[in-house]
Amino acid sequence: MPPVSLESAESVGAPTALSTVKGLTEARAKAARNRRLLVLGARVLLLAALLTTWEVLARTKTIDPFNFSMPSKIWDQIVQWTTHGTTHGSLGRQIWVTLYEALVGWGVGVTAGVVLGITLGRVRFLADVLGPFIKVLNALPRIVLAPIFIIWFGLGPESKIASAVVLVFFPVFFNAFQGAREVDRNLVANARILGAGDRRVTLQVVVPAATSWIFTSLHVSFGFALIGAIVGEFIGASEGIGLLVAESQGTFNAAGVYAAMAILAAVALLAEGLLTFAEKRLFRWKPGSPGGEH
Repeated sequence: MPPVSLESAESVGAPTALSTVKGLTEARAKAARNRRLLVLGARVLLLAALLTTWEVLARTKTIDPFNFSMPSKIWDQIVQWTTHGTTHGSLGRQIWVTLYEALVGWGVGVTAGVVLGITLGRVRFLADVLGPFIKVLNALPRIVLAPIFIIWFGLGPESKIASAVVLVFFPVFFNAFQGAREVDRNLVANARILGAGDRRVTLQVVVPAATSWIFTSLHVSFGFALIGAIVGEFIGASEGIGLLVAESQGTFNAAGVYAAMAILAAVALLAEGLLTFAEKRLFRWKPGSPGGEH
């Protein structure tokens, strides 16, 4: 039996077919909800199993609790920071400082990567001229630039923002560049036939077509922004989660190191959730997209 759409069922006045289609739609929605609950439950169980195993191994001295700590001590450390603050102020202040540095660096890196990637993807001459230089810069270990940025900009947020920018820029740039190169040439040709100039072709054809490529890089790049901010704070800072990691390491407080990592993981998961939500809303029209029908 061929598929029946809601419109065709209503137009021919087929209540039975309409009920069938609605029933299939509800069944699919229910199956999707059940699958999401199953995935969430499996994740929770896996996390609980890992934490329980870690706690048991540490308490039975199967692993060294001094080096590996244990989940209960890590939780106690987070509670202590939350209720009594850190040596540099409240825990919320430390999270905000790191998040501010990562967000600003991420925003600057994404903007620069998208603009330069689209530009070089559209202008082959610039791509040929600047391509080797960009590849050389991308091959450099950018983490080692953090001490240089601290020398240039000091211990303030500027040096951490710079570290985040250089880590974010390249994955976004290469995705935007490839997205601009992969645009359907027929779309560009049709736009030109309709009288669109280079600027309108870029803004109305190339950029929308490259958006999915760009969003792919955003999921990874925010993690890089956090890494840049943390590394900068670890090397030299007056506030931030990276400073808490450095101080915990200096006092051999393994629970403090893991507690800071857990806080960063929560921030990264929250950012990933927001990006996924935005991507679903933006690409609801696209078949096979996160927001489309499967």
